[in-house]
Amino acid sequence: MPIENIPEIYIKDHKKTPDLFVYDFKMTHDVVKSKVNLGMNMFSFLQVGKKQVHFAGTAIAVNKDQSLLLKKGNWLWTELLDTEAIYYCKLFFFSDRKLKEFLERHAENKEPLKDETPYFIIRNDAYITSYLNSLSTISNAPPVFMENLLAVKFEELLLYLLQKYGRKFEFYLHSLIVNKSSPFKILIDSKIHSNLKLEEIAFLCNMSLSTFKRYFFKEYNVSPGKWFHDKRLLKAKRLLEEGICKPSEIYLEFGYNNLSNFSTAFKNKFGVSPKEVC
Repeated sequence: MPIENIPEIYIKDHKKTPDLFVYDFKMTHDVVKSKVNLGMNMFSFLQVGKKQVHFAGTAIAVNKDQSLLLKKGNWLWTELLDTEAIYYCKLFFFSDRKLKEFLERHAENKEPLKDETPYFIIRNDAYITSYLNSLSTISNAPPVFMENLLAVKFEELLLYLLQKYGRKFEFYLHSLIVNKSSPFKILIDSKIHSNLKLEEIAFLCNMSLSTFKRYFFKEYNVSPGKWFHDKRLLKAKRLLEEGICKPSEIYLEFGYNNLSNFSTAFKNKFGVSPKEVC
């Protein structure tokens, strides 16, 4: 049996893998122990049918009363029809980058579960039903709006599950990304809020600037200039919102030569000037 690379086989534009992606999976026949290479962490919201996932050393079976949050990896999937003539499951994929951004904003704890498991079981309730209906509603939105809409829906879901399951769920989210960073990513993450130039960071990575840019895009799917720019402005915005400092005190720290350039970049990113968020 061939290996299915998911979500790649569901994505029409193979040149770019989105950070957030929703797919309605439907079938009319049973599939037993199909080999799946799950390339992104994924919520599996079973609507009709039965699902079983086999991991190394364990397995989990769910019906429409439960949903799963699955860690990326190689798994065996069994999907069975129930009383209906169709199997239907809504899948919501998300990147490590989006998860890290969420945890930076909302997590209070920094440690993963000690007994790491490849899945988290979610008990379906009225909220989950309403949430899935809302995902279906936005599925026909123009592509230009879809990215922002899914970002809002992703954050909404995680906030709800944090409220519902508390620290157990928060620790599980950390376990999805812990110890996965390569030495390259560890170094990059340590330089997010420095004022080093790309050439200097490339040097620390023992790479030429051109090689660094190619490798960075391969790892993060975005240019290093834009990635660092956005990360630093988000950090600056948090500091200003918390009243920790003034714009005139931090622009150098975030890589800007003068306050005017910092203010312009800030307004272009957030639609307001730094002074308006202090």
